[in-house]
Amino acid sequence: MRAKITVVGAGFVGSTTAQRLVEKRLGDVVLHDVVEGMPQGKALDIMQSACLEGFDGSIKGTNNPEDYADSDIVIVTSGLPRQPGMSRDDLLLKNAEIVGGVADNIKKYAPRATVIVISNPLDVMTCLVGAKTGFPKNRVMGMAGVLDSARFRCFIAMELGVSHRDVDAMVLGGHGDDMVPLARYSTVSGIAIENLLPKEKIDAMIARTRNGGAEIVKLLQKGSAYYAPSSAAVQMAESILTDSKRVLPCAAWCYGQYGISGMFVGVPCKLGAGGVEEIVELTLTPDELRQLQSSAAHVAESLKKLGF
Repeated sequence: MRAKITVVGAGFVGSTTAQRLVEKRLGDVVLHDVVEGMPQGKALDIMQSACLEGFDGSIKGTNNPEDYADSDIVIVTSGLPRQPGMSRDDLLLKNAEIVGGVADNIKKYAPRATVIVISNPLDVMTCLVGAKTGFPKNRVMGMAGVLDSARFRCFIAMELGVSHRDVDAMVLGGHGDDMVPLARYSTVSGIAIENLLPKEKIDAMIARTRNGGAEIVKLLQKGSAYYAPSSAAVQMAESILTDSKRVLPCAAWCYGQYGISGMFVGVPCKLGAGGVEEIVELTLTPDELRQLQSSAAHVAESLKKLGF
């Protein structure tokens, strides 16, 4: 019996996520949106590619949250995208209203689901979903570090002219301008990038990673990234659905790890059938730890604006 995956929000991120899920044969997908006809039309378009792409799973578009029922995973993409000149925090109040309503629906109709949040500001929205659903903290997480690490990996591969497949990288902290790319834990076929690139090149790539989303928003002039964010969310969902135990950086609830407690923030996590099954504690330098805790403090300040 195939898994059931609900994607909430049928915009660019949501519809691309739904497409990748069925093409990877990870389960049957429900694509939900409040705009009448949009999820139905996109679902039908994707289904008409099934014979060409060779997948057998189904995708259903709906405007009814009751269709979340019995979902194994719910991926939340709802909310307004960034526009040029906007920070992720600029979306805070409006997207909190939208995502809060989605969380209520998840709690009511999909009480056994594991939830992956993509909506921005990512870490704050993940905290909101965790609070409003009341789900066990291992079943709520945010997609941030996988995307930010993919951007860092991309820039490393481009700079060195090597295969993207041979590059590993780790980015921790909040999904914002104070995220923490860890050059010491970033490698090419096991070789630390610090042995391959001068410090000024690495520093430039770190700055570009932190500005990765804004760079795309500026180039598009309307809307924000969706290809890489959807891939990142699907990688997380795949690890959970297949119980792969992948170690991926995600916004997870910290219970004192890295000196952070009582909030969701980007840390390395082992993802399996139990959701976030373990937070992996890396050995950080004092400066790296300071940066991570500073990033978490920024998330905490945003949470205060929502009354947390």
